[in-house]
Amino acid sequence: MLIGLSIRDVVLIESLDLAIGPGLTALTGETGAGKSIILDALGLATGARADAGLVRRGAAGHASATAIFALAPDHPAFAYLDDKGLAYARDEDLVLRRQLSPDGRSRAFVNDQATSVGVLKDLGALLLEVHGQHETVGLLDPRTHRTLLDAYGQVSVGAVSSAWSGWRAARETAAELKALSDRAAAETEELTLRLSELDRLDPREGEETALAEERALLGSAEKALADIASAQDALGGDNLSGKLASAFRALERARDRAASAGAPADGPAMTRLAAACEAVDRALVEAQEASAAIDIAAESFEFEPDRLEKTEERLFALRGMARKLNVLVEDLPAVRAEFAARLQAVETSAEALAAAEAQAAEAREAYLYAAGALSTERRAAGDRLAQAVEAELGPLKLEKARFRVALEPLDEDKAGPTGLDRIAFEISTNPGAPFGPMEAIASGGELARFALALKAALAGKGGGPQPLMIFDEVDQGVGGAVADAVGLRLKRLAQGEGQGGAQVLVVTHSAQVAARGDAHWRISKSGDDTSTRTKVEPLSPAEREEEIARMLSGAEVTEAARAAARALIG
Repeated sequence: MLIGLSIRDVVLIESLDLAIGPGLTALTGETGAGKSIILDALGLATGARADAGLVRRGAAGHASATAIFALAPDHPAFAYLDDKGLAYARDEDLVLRRQLSPDGRSRAFVNDQATSVGVLKDLGALLLEVHGQHETVGLLDPRTHRTLLDAYGQVSVGAVSSAWSGWRAARETAAELKALSDRAAAETEELTLRLSELDRLDPREGEETALAEERALLGSAEKALADIASAQDALGGDNLSGKLASAFRALERARDRAASAGAPADGPAMTRLAAACEAVDRALVEAQEASAAIDIAAESFEFEPDRLEKTEERLFALRGMARKLNVLVEDLPAVRAEFAARLQAVETSAEALAAAEAQAAEAREAYLYAAGALSTERRAAGDRLAQAVEAELGPLKLEKARFRVALEPLDEDKAGPTGLDRIAFEISTNPGAPFGPMEAIASGGELARFALALKAALAGKGGGPQPLMIFDEVDQGVGGAVADAVGLRLKRLAQGEGQGGAQVLVVTHSAQVAARGDAHWRISKSGDDTSTRTKVEPLSPAEREEEIARMLSGAEVTEAARAAARALIG
């Protein structure tokens, strides 16, 4: 709900602050007093097109308009603010402000945060509807007609939306499998060839490291054997052992002769001979062990004659395959497993794809069935809405006009979560005349009354928070009973017939319409030879009676007019 409008230096208004309440507010005044300036200022604040002509002549700076809205916590405007990254508090007012410079440039603000005029315009579309002789914004936008019809007919799109989600998911799965199958089929020949090569090669985990180490060992084996042979020669082979054995026997004989000659066993000579025998014996044992160790070491370096060649061939084969596949040698076993899995997938993909396509076809049928049922509900709701609107047209002096809800089936490629219907509200203004969009067929005065009839038929069934509704001279060219019918319908919209009510502003020249208002503003113009000002005054009950009497009688207000005004106000 709009709760405040602040205007600075807009056309003839120098400074104005309005507090706006719920229900129906009537704006009246002499022709040319500037009633449209209020709407221009509100349009400026909500992103309407503006030019430098709105800046008051003689203003020291720019023109500005600020609109303050109090919204329910679940109002869709908050989701829009989230999307645009603008800060807000759900328990605080929403403030839209726009400044317009004399050169035509403007600046836009939401809650004192700089933004674009486009953002103000989008918010304005969520917050208000304008219906006038020359334009109808919001209600008659064909993009809103489906939502309005569904809300009127209490038609739920839940089943269609769910079926759409299932069909879309099934199509995406089938498409992914088809793409995978196509890619895999194109790669089958290459995969088969590469896997065959890998199978023949049979790469193993850690094989490159082991081969490299073996190659290095084999390359050094020949020189190692030569060095071992030198070691064997240095030891003298069996000659050293034989000489040590001869020396041991000679020492044994010497010890025997000394003992025979009577040398004491514990004497110096015998002790030293015994030590010499033990040392030679140890040397003999060590020499034999050293020779045996050298022989064993030599055996470790004895390989098949072509062992090095075979090792190098294997290592080069592994590295060549890795280069061909642009991977590391250590990754070849994993690549082999991957190729085998991909070939297996090719073999099973046809079956999986067929199952996915069958599921997608089944989901499509479920969606088309749900969409068809929804279309049937919408046609029935459209017929009821047409009857309700036509019942409103007669009292509004549009008794020859016809209204219909046109449902056109959409192509399947335009399917979506809301069904397969293109919905448009259409009118025919005279018998036999073709139907067409309201804004294209209705004249200026008729357009606003058509909007009022449609809004009256939809009252309480809007499916969401009611925006501020503005009717600009909806009573143009009518009077008497028709004007009273216009006022009654505006009052019903404002009351909402038990549905929570809406907020309605009406610019009117009709006493019958103004008398229905919950609030009444009088707009007047005053000035001198140098300047002109527009003034807006909220009227007290007595002032309101006098204003309605003026509207009935003209410049001279009579007692009869005052009595008639009191009767209208009730």
